Amino acid sequence: MALVLLAAVSYQCAATWRWLKQGALRGWEEGLAGDLQAAVRISHSLPDLKRPTRQEYVQETRSEKKVLRQTTLPAVTSEQQKFQRQLSYRIDPVPLGQIQFSVCSLDRSNDTMGNIKPELYRDEAVKRGSADSTGDMECCGKLHFAIRYDNEMEALIVKVLEARDLPVKDMTGSSDPYVKVYLLPDRKKKYQTKVHRRNLNPIFNEVFIFSVTYDELRRRYLSFSVYDFDRFSRHDLIGQVVLKGLLDVADLSQEIEYTMNILNAKQDKVDLGELMLSLCYLPTAGRLTVTIIKARNLKAMDITGSSDPYVKVYLLCQGRRIKKRKTTVKRSSLAPVYNEALVFDVPATNIEDVSLVVKVIDYDRIGHNELMGCCGIGPCFIGPGRDHWQEMLDNPRKPVAQWYTLMEAVPEQQGSPMTVSLSCLNSAR
Repeated sequence: MALVLLAAVSYQCAATWRWLKQGALRGWEEGLAGDLQAAVRISHSLPDLKRPTRQEYVQETRSEKKVLRQTTLPAVTSEQQKFQRQLSYRIDPVPLGQIQFSVCSLDRSNDTMGNIKPELYRDEAVKRGSADSTGDMECCGKLHFAIRYDNEMEALIVKVLEARDLPVKDMTGSSDPYVKVYLLPDRKKKYQTKVHRRNLNPIFNEVFIFSVTYDELRRRYLSFSVYDFDRFSRHDLIGQVVLKGLLDVADLSQEIEYTMNILNAKQDKVDLGELMLSLCYLPTAGRLTVTIIKARNLKAMDITGSSDPYVKVYLLCQGRRIKKRKTTVKRSSLAPVYNEALVFDVPATNIEDVSLVVKVIDYDRIGHNELMGCCGIGPCFIGPGRDHWQEMLDNPRKPVAQWYTLMEAVPEQQGSPMTVSLSCLNSAR
């Protein structure tokens, strides 16, 4: 009985040990499986790692960009570009093949350059003036003056000595003359003599000094304007004297005297009437405004004893027509009133090269329009046109009005480097 009981106890102990061993082994396996599952879960949460590859060197290709070279050009406004295009469009260059060339040989056997005597040229300069008048200009007396250049002061000294044989401008049978002196094309500085009352042969003896370098004299020229003073109205222009080529006659270190004719445009014998207009120039905007105000005493062109006038204004540059403007037609009137402004775009750099031609034309519905009269305004016209133009430039942004006596033909340009014939403008076109 005891053996049976001992065997049962030992069997139970063996079963219990086997059960404990199996449970421990199962727990260890379950723990190991949990750890592996956790490890697998952690590895799935990590980012994918790329398999390391062999390092390769790739040569980068730089994009070659074209670098523009910077150029420095003067600033040109749109008005200047427009004006230059219009000028180049109308001035046709002469083809090189049409220019006739010839070869000549110079005979230097009688070369006497070393025997030049400046005093001979000085004497010739004093006698100058007898052949200054042209067919379209008339002599209105003579002007006696002298010039000299002072190297120490770097200035041109001008002496206005006297005037002779001036015309009568007043009702009293005399004149009240004075002289304005310009060193063109610079108009910023001008001088004026005293007024000599009731004198047709005034003696001025006045000295004026222009500060200018010797090299600049090659581009300058003197202008003398002789006026008749009027207290109650605009001063009358008697005439002008223009002296160019200041360095071409003799050495200016010595005083040189000149006696030159005072020239003015011939007045037409036929009374064609008068035209009143004003000029105004805006240097900053490059705008020239010509205001046609009114006309009077126009010539009757129709069988009804009246006319249908309108005014056409041409802008000229170096003698070539650049632009034109015209007013409205005033029906059956010999004293029309317009008050119309005609605007031209002229840059400040080109204002010295332009001029105006104004024509009064009779409109005809059936036939051709007829020219009633014209006048010239600008630095190249001797007469009221040049004086009016200079006054406009001396007073920028201010309208300057003046009456013009109409002529049968456009006056020729005198005293300017751009002297050309304007016969093509002497029509109604």
